[in-house]
Amino acid sequence: MSRELSPGAHIHLIAISGVGMASLAGLLKSQGYRISGSDQNTYPPMSIYLERLGIPVYAGYSERHLVETPDLVVIGNAVSRENPEAQAALSRGIPYLSFPQALGKFLIGPKRSIVVVGTHGKTTTTALLAWVLSCAGADPSFFVGGVPLNFATGFQQGLGDWVVLEGDEYDSAFFDKGPKFLHYRPHLVILTSVEFDHADIYRDLEHLKDSFCRLVELIPTQGALWVCNEYEAAREVCRQAPCRVIFYGEGEPKGWEAKVLRAERGKTYFEPRYHGKSDGTVAMPLLGRHNVTNALAVYALCRDLGINAKDLHDAMASFSGVKRRQEIKGTVGGITVIDDFAHHPTAVRETIGAVRSGYPGQRLWAIFEPRSNTSRRRIFQREFSFALSDADRVVVAGVYQPERIPEGERLSPAAIVDEINRLASDHRAVFIERASEIPDYVAGHARAGDVILVMSNGSFDGVQEKILIELQRKGF
Repeated sequence: MSRELSPGAHIHLIAISGVGMASLAGLLKSQGYRISGSDQNTYPPMSIYLERLGIPVYAGYSERHLVETPDLVVIGNAVSRENPEAQAALSRGIPYLSFPQALGKFLIGPKRSIVVVGTHGKTTTTALLAWVLSCAGADPSFFVGGVPLNFATGFQQGLGDWVVLEGDEYDSAFFDKGPKFLHYRPHLVILTSVEFDHADIYRDLEHLKDSFCRLVELIPTQGALWVCNEYEAAREVCRQAPCRVIFYGEGEPKGWEAKVLRAERGKTYFEPRYHGKSDGTVAMPLLGRHNVTNALAVYALCRDLGINAKDLHDAMASFSGVKRRQEIKGTVGGITVIDDFAHHPTAVRETIGAVRSGYPGQRLWAIFEPRSNTSRRRIFQREFSFALSDADRVVVAGVYQPERIPEGERLSPAAIVDEINRLASDHRAVFIERASEIPDYVAGHARAGDVILVMSNGSFDGVQEKILIELQRKGF
């Protein structure tokens, strides 16, 4: 798309209800464009968000939704070429963009971007960086693939020079199979981790690493790259970087390190150190070693930008986190229900460890739904068993939409449960195929003081809220 759109121009978003696309719709609406959209399934919280913005959303996909020809169509990456609205845009010559192309045009523009990428921790790291820069008076623009609790929305168009973006390695659209982050013109990059994921589009780890290498090659020589040294694949990706490379974490080569001092009352206290020199004590209202490492990346980058230590400490202390990342959904009868987005075995293991550190001595449940394209496959079947076995009680749900994964490639939740029970020798794990049956089971076996951690990268049939309701019904 080359021509500029005038204020009031009509932009239609196909597959508008995902967190990213809905936030993009909000951004475009705030810029004065007239927005419409369509989706196969629209449910809270995005349905409520779009309704509050006054954006009409058509149910399903039909060429009729484009009868009033829009000036631009944004096509989500879940949309296939066969989609009737995509077909209409192509056949009628309506200008169209992918989601990341639209972000590049309407949010980044001539500004410099800071892109946060990696297999784990992108959303929290991006939200924290946006918050710290805002507290420091930089007034950044940002776009986060989640709902940061310090802001009203997952996007902001600031007046400052920087744009902070969460950079996804998933493909951009059916007409652009490259990863989204290649459209973000990176000046500074945080690389949190590199592990195999997205088995539906990447053949293996080497194929995935190639995408990150392509991103690193785009960083200008005057830019910089912060790399977590705890992941061998991340260290390999940065070898051809044309810019400065700064390491952080507990691995090699040394750079920024964090000494965890203690965790208490929902906060983690840690000491950032650069080549052994302390930078004071940070009190952060997040739990878990992985969140300390993510915060360390933000700390290191912001120090490089010239933000002083005191301002950094103050900003991090006031960070509220991100919705669906260790989010407390409620407490009934001394039983706490926590919601988290974890869906990779590393994230599951780290999240269980983080929650346990925040609730020492309390019995911890892990309730897991295999829903992502990778977790539904048996690639990490054994790794999920080891990760989940760190909880005291485990419930594994059935594979989401199992018919979409060939049986020979499909994860076996029953086998995961069998392996956990073999490892633990106490029958702590059960397989409950239907999400609708999980709340009754949990409420029937829970006791006061339990912590119930629910992990899924989707809605999970609202299990979190239904557990709370069922606990109340049973008189807790």
